[in-house]
Amino acid sequence: MNPNKSVFHTLPPPWDRILPHVATIMVWGVLLGVIYLLRSFFLLLFLTFVFSYIQAQSVSRLKSRIKNRIARVVLVALFLLSILTAAGIFLIPKVKVQAEVFVSQFTTYLYRVDQELFTLEKKYPLLGELLPEIVSKDGQNSVEGSEKKGLRHSPTTSMLQQFLRLGEAAGGVQNVSHVFGTLGNIGGKIASVTSTFLLSLLFSFLIVLDLANLGASVRELEATKIGFIYRSVAGNIRDFSLVLGKALEAQLIIAIINSFMTALGISLLGLGEHVAFLSMIVFFCSFFPVIGVFISSIPICLIALQTAGLQTMFLAILLIVIIHLIEGYILNPRIYGSYMRINSVIILIILTIGGKLFNFWGLILGVPICTYIFGHAIRFKTKENINSIEAPQENE
Repeated sequence: MNPNKSVFHTLPPPWDRILPHVATIMVWGVLLGVIYLLRSFFLLLFLTFVFSYIQAQSVSRLKSRIKNRIARVVLVALFLLSILTAAGIFLIPKVKVQAEVFVSQFTTYLYRVDQELFTLEKKYPLLGELLPEIVSKDGQNSVEGSEKKGLRHSPTTSMLQQFLRLGEAAGGVQNVSHVFGTLGNIGGKIASVTSTFLLSLLFSFLIVLDLANLGASVRELEATKIGFIYRSVAGNIRDFSLVLGKALEAQLIIAIINSFMTALGISLLGLGEHVAFLSMIVFFCSFFPVIGVFISSIPICLIALQTAGLQTMFLAILLIVIIHLIEGYILNPRIYGSYMRINSVIILIILTIGGKLFNFWGLILGVPICTYIFGHAIRFKTKENINSIEAPQENE
């Protein structure tokens, strides 16, 4: 029997058309069920994929300079490991200390914003009508009163609650404090997943080192009794992994450039003592399209206001606007190209739904998944679509 011939072709109509779709749905259901059962290992799987893709792409690009593939794999792995080690030794301790300082002074930052709002409301009464939170029920709007009543009655906290949409008004202050409080544990959280990073690096190195043999072994499944499973999911998984890898690689480049420009701008504004913490916030928030800009701007503006005053905060806002104009009109078109350019409103909808359903992973993977579904999965195969996700091949 020809292993490439589908068993469904021998069935009488209309079962020869119905059963293949039923089998495909069942295969995908089982695959998603396995992923759900392995959800506790998802970080390990995700990091292994990311590191494998980065190393495989780097190894491929070095082919013209270094002929021996094993030497290229080892060189790329050592380079990646050295970068992560240097970050863990020199950067993470500074981020941890600066994050703890930010969290310990967080209420002071909010009260300083309250003070500026109260001052502006006295000069411009219209502001009180636009932002009723800055006027208390008894008509008083002094920052001393806000400090005495506590963070729960801070108008800035109230506006942050509405801006971030973190819960009901009654528990909003606790949620805001919790979100920013977790920033103080960044160093500890990164330290707690060190083993996951090391395991993912090891797995990715072994995968890339033996990539050709692994690929051949997987393709051999097509000639087995479960070949229908391979034919149902192999092509889609390959295409999706390439789309996801391209998206993460492009976003990584953008995140590094954004962090570098932010660090330079913050240093010029005289906020150099907070540069490691703020740059790290910008780096991670760069992986959240659109919404990451607003999240990363909050600590920058709070620190600028408390450290150097209102004028410096406005300069910080101008800095943020300039950086993200450069990102939107220069970096994104050049790095992403056209294959993942989505309207900002659609991105916000995707992030809102993905965040509600899948929390953190919905924010990270929502846009690449929707890009693949609407840009590749449900479209008819064309030469343009195939070329847009085609991976570089190494015949070695």
